[in-house]
Amino acid sequence: MKCYLKDYPRPQFVRKNWENLNGLWDFAFDDGNLGEKEKWYAHFQGKTKIRVPFTYETKLSGIQDESRHDFIWYRRVISVDGERLEKNRYLLHFEGSDFRTKLWVNGQYAGSHQGGYARFSFDITELVKDGENELVVKVEDSFAMEQPRGKQRWIKENFGCWYVQTTGIWKTVWTEYVPQVSLASVKMTPNLEDYALELELEVDAPEDMLDGSLLVETEVSFGGKSVNRVLTTMISSHVQAKADLFTEGPEGFEWGVKTWSPEEPNLYDVVFRVVSRGTVLDEVGSYFGMREIRIDGPNVLLNGRPLYQRLILDQGYWKDSHMTPPDEEALVEDLEKIQALGYNGLRKHQKIEDERFLYWCDVKGMLVWSEAPAAYRFTDYAVCEFTREWMEIVKQNYNHPAIIVWTPFNESWGISKVKTKRDEQHFTESIYHLTKSMDKMRPVIVNDGWEHTVSDILTLHDYEEAGEILKMRYEKCREEILDNRVYHCHDRAAMADGYAYKGQPVLISEYGGIAFNNDDAGWGYGKKVDTEEAFLRRFEEVTMAVKELPYVCGFCYTQVTDVQQEINGLMDMERNFKVEPEKIREINEREVGYLRRFR
Repeated sequence: MKCYLKDYPRPQFVRKNWENLNGLWDFAFDDGNLGEKEKWYAHFQGKTKIRVPFTYETKLSGIQDESRHDFIWYRRVISVDGERLEKNRYLLHFEGSDFRTKLWVNGQYAGSHQGGYARFSFDITELVKDGENELVVKVEDSFAMEQPRGKQRWIKENFGCWYVQTTGIWKTVWTEYVPQVSLASVKMTPNLEDYALELELEVDAPEDMLDGSLLVETEVSFGGKSVNRVLTTMISSHVQAKADLFTEGPEGFEWGVKTWSPEEPNLYDVVFRVVSRGTVLDEVGSYFGMREIRIDGPNVLLNGRPLYQRLILDQGYWKDSHMTPPDEEALVEDLEKIQALGYNGLRKHQKIEDERFLYWCDVKGMLVWSEAPAAYRFTDYAVCEFTREWMEIVKQNYNHPAIIVWTPFNESWGISKVKTKRDEQHFTESIYHLTKSMDKMRPVIVNDGWEHTVSDILTLHDYEEAGEILKMRYEKCREEILDNRVYHCHDRAAMADGYAYKGQPVLISEYGGIAFNNDDAGWGYGKKVDTEEAFLRRFEEVTMAVKELPYVCGFCYTQVTDVQQEINGLMDMERNFKVEPEKIREINEREVGYLRRFR
């Protein structure tokens, strides 16, 4: 894409005047929570160094202490260009910091943010000066089960499928010079029916400029060739617009529009310019994909055609850096290896990944289910915190064409009584409808795995290790399972009480989880296997059992890599394949008769 800058944290909203603040920062533990009282923001006490954005629990941070520390501090000196500061606002961005982040600039309090997975920013223009400036950050975390945690443990030791906690800054920190009058955000919605891109434009501008003289120019191109140029008059700070993308063909385009799909991940370039009386005040580079995802009875349709989803569960953990990718190349490597295994999509499990990952999914045509990190206790606090952060996440990642499904809940985590309790059911319904209010396009799965309430897709988890039993269960008991008369794997009902299956598409969204025998260290689902032949035989049996179910329109295998004590990945944590990827790919892509309709 034209706008792509290596390591730029937000590839769909690119400006050129930025600085990456990753690297060595001063660091301190504050186990007594004395730092604010003792004014560490004015007289920093830490003598340790940490390599941001890696958390203190990881090897790449330079500390590697996996014990719990709920209060930690960071310090860094940055250099600010006074000439640029005269004409711009100066923003400090955090792509991810877990959980409560407080900022001081040159000893003055700048603000705070709560939530571990959504990105956030501070306008520190009035707090900085030309030359050197001091940033001090305090991050507070906890083991509270009401806090959206994802796969982070809430006790001292790892257990089950929960891993070492992630505390503090874990994604890129960066600064940016932004014009005083600028583009604040853009929501881009592809409309295939009208061959158009729907836009919601937001600008930061004083009221007296919203008099018809301020314009946003949207310039769309494909493959270096101009498609359209639209001028939108900003009579308020929020304005809707539409860009016609229809082409007739003589300039090298096919008739209509170029659509995005796993087979052909076509992306349009777009440049947004904020213009006043002929002067360009701000310019932002971006891109989008034209694709439509919708439900049609028992099928999920992509661009009007039935889509069979071959997904793999991806938790996004690395041995030496845990939830933080070692670098951008590591993200690309994961995607290329997933594709080499014959998968056309992934379910990003209990994590909101680095946005550069979503960029590469867009570029490479990798379907993504975006899933919220779960809390594990249902309280008013959990409801409020989850709702606020989830809506931030949906808004922030809306424009990525690779995301085709939102998954706010998984396996009744945080809503353990959702089968019977109306308050928990109401919560799931509210999140469903709030998500749909912001995104009229994508399906929303409410409670992936079982005990669904309102959900656009019915998903089931089943780690049966015998392919014959797995197939028989869903062939012979289809109606009984979908009608809640027979519980499926884990003795869970498909639907919560008071809800009924209404003909939605059905996917087996977790299965497999096969682990090799390694002297009882770590675990997988079912019995461990001793040889590659035994692994492939079982993988083939369970995968083909799912693929031979004519009413099931996709699957998600567990999982991409091993994660700490969970050793059921197709790769280990160093990204070495455990079995030949070509053999996995052949099984994944092998057709059975009815699957030909998904071509």
